[in-house]
Amino acid sequence: MLGIGSGVTKRGGRPNPIESEGKQSTGGVSGHSTEVVENPLSGERITIVCRNVGPEANALVWDLVLGPGGRVPSSHIHPRQQECFTVLDGELHFRVGWRRLEVRQGESVTVAPGRVHSFANQGRVPIRVRVETVPALDMEDLLRTAAVLAQDQYLAGKRLPRLVDLVLFMQEFKAEVASPWIPGVVAIICRPAAYLARLIHADRRYRRLRQSCGSPTVGHQA
Repeated sequence: MLGIGSGVTKRGGRPNPIESEGKQSTGGVSGHSTEVVENPLSGERITIVCRNVGPEANALVWDLVLGPGGRVPSSHIHPRQQECFTVLDGELHFRVGWRRLEVRQGESVTVAPGRVHSFANQGRVPIRVRVETVPALDMEDLLRTAAVLAQDQYLAGKRLPRLVDLVLFMQEFKAEVASPWIPGVVAIICRPAAYLARLIHADRRYRRLRQSCGSPTVGHQA
């Protein structure tokens, strides 16, 4: 195993099957899923593979198909989660902090909590990646919500998301994702802004979109 900066490791070799896949785990439900989440802006096509797997039954496993030119919408950090990316087909261009990596078929990259990262497909064919997020928290809900917001933005022909939607999203999923740039300041701004949006009912559209993707009404708002 080759260390690549603090909190990042890259592992070569053929990917090993996830042993707990499709098995019942104590404290949660696991198994295969046919749910597919598509983001027309980023070119991401996500299939939830397993929920609540692993020794502590707290991991989310999902497959990512990234089309040519596709990329994660922006650099970001996961404050409390570790992510492991294993390339199944193709070559993933990864950036962790200031380091750029080319992750090929059979190689893995593990990103520790709090590390800024992003990834893209700079090739001409789709690539397929297995991702394991630990702990799962509400990552599955985040993926669905981000996709439905992107679909709405795409259909409206807008280059940027609505500011109120972005604020509500960042506040709701603050445990799962944060801005890589002065995250403390962004968090301080988002909390009162999200509260004000709910107070004046400017969150109605966001809540409607959330419900349309099968997600519950906004939960962790504090």
